Amino acid sequence: MTKADLVEAVYAQLEGGSRVSKRESSDLVELVFDTMKETLGSGGKVKISGFGNFVVRHKKPRVGRNPQTGSEITISERRVLSFKASQVLKGSLNG
Repeated sequence: MTKADLVEAVYAQLEGGSRVSKRESSDLVELVFDTMKETLGSGGKVKISGFGNFVVRHKKPRVGRNPQTGSEITISERRVLSFKASQVLKGSLNG
């Protein structure tokens, strides 16, 4: 599912009673993603009940190997995004 597909799904769900335009649906989706990016960027966690948790983790620098040459390289420290699915989501996927 792409962002455009998500906008279409929101538009289809809200079209029935509230007369929301596709532009407003797109703005709603963008607002949710922007809020999530800001929260995660500042080191916060995003917990969506019934879906899962998004958290940014800090990885320390470490030594790795170039698989082609076998030479050692230093992998720099970085922040990575981690997602853990909720039990509700896991249950719905596994029936």
